[in-house]
Order: sequence, then structure tokens, then C-alpha cells
Amino acid sequence: MHPAPSVISFTTLLGAAQGLVVAAGIATLNGADVPQLAALLWIAVVMLIISLGASFFHLGHPERAWRAMAMWRTSWLSREVIVLPVFIALTGLWAILATVGHAVPWLTLLLLALAAILWICTAMIYACLKFIQEWAHPLTLINYTLLGLASGVVLLCSLLALLAPDSQLLAAATPWAIALTILGLGCRSLSLQRNAALRPASTLQSATGIRQGNVRQVSMGMSAGAFNTREFFHGRRSFFVRNVRILMFGLCFVAPVILLATGARTDSPWITVLAFPIQYAGLLAERWLFFAQARHPQNLYYQTVS
Repeated sequence: MHPAPSVISFTTLLGAAQGLVVAAGIATLNGADVPQLAALLWIAVVMLIISLGASFFHLGHPERAWRAMAMWRTSWLSREVIVLPVFIALTGLWAILATVGHAVPWLTLLLLALAAILWICTAMIYACLKFIQEWAHPLTLINYTLLGLASGVVLLCSLLALLAPDSQLLAAATPWAIALTILGLGCRSLSLQRNAALRPASTLQSATGIRQGNVRQVSMGMSAGAFNTREFFHGRRSFFVRNVRILMFGLCFVAPVILLATGARTDSPWITVLAFPIQYAGLLAERWLFFAQARHPQNLYYQTVS
């Protein structure tokens, strides 16, 4: 598939913002002192709004985006379109209440539930597509949720290192950030191993109805560029894809763990501050790879020449 920059930005920013809200919510429900809670929540609100804005850039007619809600009974995209504005509004309400010093546990619990629902909706947009074998698996949902949680907790640590470097919450959250990042590494590695072993369910024989075993394609489906050749294939060489994979592992997983562990061990907050920006660069690479490695069956005809 062709990775749209707007979708990459939308899903990564949204996941990190959800993770930040969930991390702050769990901490408050456990009675922990969350320094600069209002500031953290306003940062999450800004990230959510930016992610929502980014989602409009891959629409042919953004003015008709409201129509996406109409198919909520059958479409995971419609459900996401409904849940996301509600999540943004309630996060903004919590930020306002935190600014004036009011604690509302029921609102925090509601936001945790909505964050889980939103992760499910976003992941199922892709996992429900049975003809994309790389996506049609529970690992898609697990990875979206895990990477969102990991990036949210890493973001919490980076912000606390910047705003309240001596806080107890920073010391408590750092091991969780490391553990979730390592867990995300394991699950993402499993999905990559699974995808590498997949073989296309469709063949030239099944596509054309010709039963002979020696059917082969001698020309691409189109001699000039078209929607089918642009939107369903990333067009990059294997060398480029391998380097993106290396960047993903290094920036999204290895570097944040090293920075968080070093920052905690040396009591150097600026090392911890760097953890999230570097991890976010890795998340962009991870999400590009997620889309690029999805092989649409139509590419057997439009992109492949025997």
C-alpha cells in the first residue's frame, strides 16, 4: 500500500496522545501526585486536535467528512469518527477541571474506557480487511494499543523531566515506559516475522480463471500511471524499505530504552526529555512500514511482471 503522510501523522499523534491521557488517568486514580496535570492534559488536547486536522488531508472532499458517521453500524471508520471528537471534548473538560483544581474520578474512568474503544476502532479499520493478510490479524490491534501506550508513557516521562524533573511520578513511570517499549518491540517483531512468511492467497490462475499451471504475466496491467498503480503500492526499492525497518527498530525501541535508563541512572533529565522526540521519529518509520508492507491483491496484476 502507499503510505499517506496524513494517515501516518494522524495515527501516531493520536496513539501517543491517548497513551498520555491513559498514563495520567491511571496515575491519578492510584492516588499519585501528577505534577503539572493541567499542562499535560492541554498538551494531549493539542496533539489530539492536530491529529484530527491531519486526518482531513487524505480526504478527497474534506467538507463531506461528517458523512463518515452515517455508517456506524458496520464501519469501524465511522465509529472512530464518532468516538474521537467525544474523547477530545472530554479530555478538554478534564484539562479545564484540572486547571481549576477539581478532581472528577468518573470522568477519568470514562476517558480510560474511551481510549480503549478508540484504539480498537482505529486498529480494526485495518484488521477487518481480510484481503490484506498483513493487517487481518489480532497483532494489528495489539500493536496499535501497545505502541500507543508505550509512546504515551514515554511522552509522560519526557514532559515530567522537562516540567518536574524531581517528581516521584517520573521515577515511577520510567520503568513502565521501558517495559512497554520492550513489549512493543516484541509484538512488532512477531508481526514482522508473520508478514515475512505470508504468501499471496490470490494467484494469476485464480484471478483469471485459467486453470493451466504455466500462466505468466508478461506486461504490467497499465503502461502509464493511474490510481491503481499509485495508491496500492509504495513504489520504493527493497533497499529503502530495509533502511526504514532499521530506523524503526533503532529509533522507536532501542534508543528510547537506552535514553530512559540512562536518564534514570544518571539523574539527568535532559536525556529523558530526548526519549519521546526520538521515539516519535521511529514511530513514523514504524507506521510507514505498517502501510508499505501491506500487499493488495491487485498488485499481482498492476505491479508485477514475471
